[in-house]
Order: sequence, then structure tokens, then C-alpha cells
Amino acid sequence: MRKDHRPYAVKRAIIKIEQFYVRHFLEPQLAALGPSATMMRPWCIEVCGSPIEIGRNVTLMATSDQKIRLSVWPTHPFSGKLVIKDNVIISPGVRISAAACIIIDSNCMIANGVYITDSDWHGIYDRVSLGQPKPVHLEQNVWIGDSAIVCKGVLIGENSIIGAGAVVVSNIPANCVAAGNPAKVLKHLDPKEKLTTRAQFFENPDKLAKDVLNLERSLLADNTLLKWLRVLFFPRRGD
Repeated sequence: MRKDHRPYAVKRAIIKIEQFYVRHFLEPQLAALGPSATMMRPWCIEVCGSPIEIGRNVTLMATSDQKIRLSVWPTHPFSGKLVIKDNVIISPGVRISAAACIIIDSNCMIANGVYITDSDWHGIYDRVSLGQPKPVHLEQNVWIGDSAIVCKGVLIGENSIIGAGAVVVSNIPANCVAAGNPAKVLKHLDPKEKLTTRAQFFENPDKLAKDVLNLERSLLADNTLLKWLRVLFFPRRGD
């Protein structure tokens, strides 16, 4: 559809249902979940293993055809762990699989279809083992582009950007743009340019929540229940 035809009350009801699902079905599976987390289509977020910690103001956007999968597989001598810190946004189709430790620092942005793993999941010669896991660390403000793969033992430095489709097999320094297979540094960020992060977006969460409600109410003001039902079952050109 070209626009959201739902009445405001219907959209708010759906959000309430999502919040209920998070509280009663998703949060109990997590070691920690910070306040003001936004889970879109939370029934399309799969959690496997523990501990998985999620910070405040984190946004997970799942869809029915692109689920988000967060997995921890503890292996001796490692104790698997996944930590997603404050203000992180995770897009549809993202898979994060930890056998040792994966840490995603505050304000990171992870685009559609990204895969982050700290293990090969098989040994070269011992194909029934999980291989030799090595921790992965994404420092603050890292941006991972669409369908990129971040492999075991990698540290990506603060503010750096990983291009779409890249395969990251070695450390990437801070404040640069890297892309390719294997990913290599293509350019460095201009230190004179001001960097706006997601932390600034959430500086005043109460005002942000109020502004979002007012915007939704304004955008959906002319929508009616009958029109929404008509669009659902008998869509017309232009809907």
C-alpha cells in the first residue's frame, strides 16, 4: 500500500499487543532488557540460548519473511554471551550467533540481512565440533551495511562503516569506511565533520515519545475503520 490506512486507534492497539508479547513471551528469554525497547513484529524475533542482554532504547525491526535470530551456543571452555547495548537498531533478517562472546556497543546500526558470528561452527578436520570461537566486538556508532558478514575474532573500531555485502575477516580501525571481500579500508572519515549518533536522537525520550504520538495521530487522522477494511479486502489503484 502507498500509505498506512489504519485508524489511529487500531495502530495504537497493535503496538499495545506487541508490547504485551515482548513483556510476556520475549523478555523472559533474555538475561536483561533495558527500558524503552521497540520490538516491531516481536513474534518474528527468535531467541535461542543465554545469556542475551539488550540495553535501553534498542530497536529490533523484524518481518514475517525476514526474522531476526539471536543465538548463544555456550561451548567449553567458552561461556557464550551476546550483549547489545543502548540505542542499537537491528533491521529485518539479521542473524547474530555467539559461541564465545559478541558485544555490540551503543548506537550501532545493523542493516538488513547482516550475519555476525564468532565461530566457524565446524573444525577444518573435526567437522562435528564448533571449531575455535573468537570474540567479536563492534565499538560505538558502527554501521554495518546490508547483507554484510562479520566473522569471528573481529573488532570494528568506533564510528566505522562496513559497506553492503562486505565480508569482514580482520580488524577494522576506527573512523573509516571498509568494503569488499575480504573487507579493506577504502577511506577515512573527516575528523572535522560533526557526527550525529542515535544517542542524540534519544536524548529526551519523553519528548520523543510524545512527538511520535502526535505525528502518528496527525498522519492517521483521516483514516476510518470502514476505509481500512475496504482497503484490506478490496484494494483499488492508488491505495
